[in-house]
Order: sequence, then C-alpha cells, then structure tokens
Amino acid sequence: MAERPGRGSLLVRLLALSVVISVLSISATAWLAVRDTTRALQQERGRALADDARIYDALLGHAATHRDWTAVLPLVRSLAAATERRIVLTDRDRTPLAASGAGALPQRASATVDPLDVDTDLARTAGQDGIDARATGPYQLPVAERTALRRLAERARDCLRGPVDTAPVPVIAAEGPLPVHTDAEIVVAPSGRPRIESRGSTVTGGTRCAGELDALAEPTATERRALGQLDDLVNTCLDRQRIPAVRTALDGGWTPAGSGPVTAGRRDAVDGCVSAARRTQIADHVAPPALLFVTDPGTPMRVDTFDLTPANRLRISGLAAVVLLVAVGVTVLVGVRLVRPLHALTAAAGRMRNGDTTARVRVAGRDEIARLGTAFNEMAEQRCRVEQLRRDMVGDIAHEMRTPVTNIRGWLEAAEDGVVELDADLVRSLLDEALLLQHVIDDLQDLATADAGELHLHRQQVEVPRLLREVADTFAPAAEAAGVALVVDAAPGSLDADPIRLRQAIGNLVTNAIRHTPADGRVTLSARHEGAYVEIAVADTGPGIPEEQRDLVFERFWRAEKSRSRWTGGSGLGLAIVRKIAELHGGTAAVSGTAGTGAVFTLRLPAPPGRVDPPRGPVPPGREHAV
Repeated sequence: MAERPGRGSLLVRLLALSVVISVLSISATAWLAVRDTTRALQQERGRALADDARIYDALLGHAATHRDWTAVLPLVRSLAAATERRIVLTDRDRTPLAASGAGALPQRASATVDPLDVDTDLARTAGQDGIDARATGPYQLPVAERTALRRLAERARDCLRGPVDTAPVPVIAAEGPLPVHTDAEIVVAPSGRPRIESRGSTVTGGTRCAGELDALAEPTATERRALGQLDDLVNTCLDRQRIPAVRTALDGGWTPAGSGPVTAGRRDAVDGCVSAARRTQIADHVAPPALLFVTDPGTPMRVDTFDLTPANRLRISGLAAVVLLVAVGVTVLVGVRLVRPLHALTAAAGRMRNGDTTARVRVAGRDEIARLGTAFNEMAEQRCRVEQLRRDMVGDIAHEMRTPVTNIRGWLEAAEDGVVELDADLVRSLLDEALLLQHVIDDLQDLATADAGELHLHRQQVEVPRLLREVADTFAPAAEAAGVALVVDAAPGSLDADPIRLRQAIGNLVTNAIRHTPADGRVTLSARHEGAYVEIAVADTGPGIPEEQRDLVFERFWRAEKSRSRWTGGSGLGLAIVRKIAELHGGTAAVSGTAGTGAVFTLRLPAPPGRVDPPRGPVPPGREHAV
C-alpha cells in the first residue's frame, strides 16, 4: 500500500517553508526600507569622515616631505578620483594652490594642513610636540648612512633573536636573566634611521646585545649636525630666560649640559623651547600651512519619507497576495519534481533490500538528486561485484582446501587398510600436502588481517640493496634447481619500511618469477629512485602476461594457468598479499612487460623525507650482484 504524504513529507515542508518565507519577507519590507535607509545614511557619513581623514593624511605627508605646494596637483586629482569628493587647497588668504574642480568655496575650511601643527582628530602621525613624524628636515639620512645603520640593525636583530639551531637561553646578568627577543624586527623611521622593535616596543639597553644596540643608537654625522643646530636654537631660547643650557637627543628628549640639574619648575619652559626650536629648524624643509576644503561634487539627493497611506497599504497587500500565490505555485512544481525521483530511489532501495540485485534507478539531469541516483546505481553495481567475488572466493577457498585434504585422507586410508606402506616417502608426501594447506591458511590469514586494518607495520630504516641481496640469497637454491639465474641490480638508497613484510612481498614476486621462468632464464631484482619514490622491480624472462589480463593478476585466487594446479599456479593469494603490503606502506604494486618476453612487477614506495636522488649514469662497479 502506497504511503500518503503527511506532515513530515518533503513536499509539505517545502510548501510550508515557502509560505512562511513569503509572509515574513513581505511583512518586513517597510521596516527594512526605513532601517536600510538610516544605515545607508550613517555609513555614508562614516565613509565621508574616513575619506576626509585619508585626504588630510595624504596632503599632510606631501607637506612634510616637500618645501612647497607646486607639485601637489596630481595628488589632489588622484585623491578626488578615489574618494569622489571635490578637493581644493588654498593658502591662508584663500588663494587657490590646487583644485580638483571648479566651484565656490564654503565659508569654513575643512582643516588646516600644517605638518608643524597636526590635527590629531584626522591624523595619528603627530609626535608629542604636534609635529608630523614624516617631517624630518635636516635629520633625513643620506644613502650611505642608511646603509651603514641597516647593517648595524641587522647585527643587533640577529643577536637579539639568539642562536638559530638551538633553543634561546636567557643570559644571566647581575640583576637577573636577560631575555632573548626571538620576535625582534627592524623598523625604519621616516628619516631612514632603523630601530629594533619587539612586541610593539623599541628594544634599548639592558639586553644581552647592549653593545650592538648602543652602536645602533649612536647619532650619525648628519644627525649630529642637526642636533648641534637644535642645541643652538634651544639654548638661545633658554638664555633669554636665564635657564642653564641643555643637550637634545634624537628621540626629542633633553638632558642638562652642565653639572647642575634643571629645577622642576623650569622643565615646562625647557620643553617649550625644545618644541619651538624644532619647529624653527624644520620650517624651512616643509610646505607652508594651507587651507583644505573638501566638498561633494554635486547636490545631494533628496530622500523622501516612506508614506503608508491607505492606498499604499492596499497596493502592498495586493502585491503580497500575488507574491504569495506565485511562491506557492512555484514551490508545488519544484516539490513535485523533487519528490518524484526520491520516491523512485526509495522503491529501488527497498527492492535491493529484499534481494533484487538488479534494482536500478533512471537518472536524468545533473543536479544533486541525479548525482544521488548515479551514486546509488554505482553502489548497486559494486554490491553485485562484491557479492560475486564473495561467491567466487568461497568456491576458490573450498577448492584450495579440498585438494590437499583429499590427498592426505586418501593416503592415510590406504595406509590404514594396508594397501600402501607408511614409509618415509609417504610421510614426506603427506607433510608436503600439509605444508601446502598451511600455506593457504597463512595467506588467507594475512589477507584477512590486512582487510581488517589490523596488519601493523614495524618500520625502520631498510637498505634496499642489502634487502634485495638477502632475498636473492634466500631463493638461490630454488632458482638453481629451476636453472634460473638470479641477478641483483640496485641503486644505493634506503626506505622507511617494515623489513619483514617488505621481504615477504619481494619474496612472493621472486617465487612467482622463478615459477614462470624457463630453464636458462633470468630473474632480475632492481631498485631505482623516481622523484619522491623508490621503485623495486622483479623482472623475468618468462612468457609474460597478456595486456588484457594485467588488471586481474592482483586479484585473489587468479592464475594465468586455468588448470588451477597449485604446483604450477601457486595458491593464487601471493600477488594479492603483495598489493596489500605495498598499500600499507603508502605505495602501489603494478605489472608491465610484453607478452612473450617476460613480466616486470614493480613496487613503488615513498622515499624517506629529505632524500636526494643520486646522479643518473652507468651502473657503478660492484653494484650488480649475481646469485
């Protein structure tokens, strides 16, 4: 019986959601209009204030680095284009110096651009005395002095950061440990003088690198000349007030020039003289004060109030009803198209649950539901393949176990009945059959452990050439009995791998190669570096594997011989184990070669981090090892 859509169905939920969204969106229109208009006006005001501050700071920087305003017009035009404002710059008599457009000037200027008296509400570049930090004047360093100070700063920074290869250890001083500033950075002032900062503050004395910092703080020749001029100006001012002379410093501070201290009551007078002297010293290097006028390029648009008259309310109600009907109709159409394939997918899943492995859904389109249907069909195909593999595997295991068990039982019954004598040859034959049976069981156990994710690796550094030679020595008797030559040709290198599991994988490949190589043939074990991988290859001169069968060689119980004889085809699990071991190491296993000329099985495993590929060229003497 078909289920009727209830309150929990997707169609009903979509319809309810559509109604709620439509009602809420229409009800909030008036509120949003007023709110957004108010916010837009506030944002516009904030943007205007930010633009004013940006314009003021840019023009202030120009005034601090130029002696006049003759070259300011390109800057004014670029600022006007970026902020969409009209900018006019005049002198104190309102004579235009530069303008981005024509028009009458307001009664009051927006600001006065004076690098010696910065408006801190519009710019944050003023020092303690109100002078713009970019107004360096005679303190501007030439290139040679900047280069020399940069070298001193780099030495001080490297010293503060401490040794690179070891953990920073505080130096013990008399008053306590001196820290290591691992985050010390070089910051260059507008004058070109570098300083060392750590965590936002300047690093001075009292550190493990006091010598380097003292050398960096020493004034240059240019700075000494400028400080000398400043001292003369300051002391002239102090002399008029009968205050002892002082000596100024680069950071704006001062110290008494004589032995007597300056009284606390006269410190304000000294500070005033220093500030006035700095302005006098820098005045000739900066542009004169100018008036800044920032206005809108046109007439602002009039904003009408929102009028909710009865006619407007009626129109809004009618529009709300139309929007609601359209939303409901569209939701129904979309919901039906959305629910129909979901019903089909649910029915197919139910048939598959009941055992119908042929259940599929028809896929149309490229939307999310179409991708879901495609994924369902692929899952169904994969389930069929897995089920078929499971049946084949159960049959193969039964076949593999039946043959040796039947042989053992037959010989034992014959011995019990007295048909054959239980001599040493018969015991040896029964032991061989038991070993073959144990080999199948061990292979199955390894694969089951790997499939369950419980096959753990014990990694260590493995020398690849040595490992290949050990494997070759192990299989040398079997190769000699088969008349096959074993050769090792490995480039020097190492792997981070489990040596026992890796030897097991390579041993399986060598066993397979010896079994399929005719007498007087050759099996070669080689290794080489390919980028970030090490490739270990086992090549034989046997009949090879046809290209159409190469995708099957690593499947469980697959053999090239259809006779299914263990004596010629093995257990059919060795190559499957090889692939599992390679994947556990983060690598891959592959087969190549040409049918009729031999097969090449390759393990591609990740090389250790930091490995450098050896140079390619002829095989060095002594690397090739024949068994």
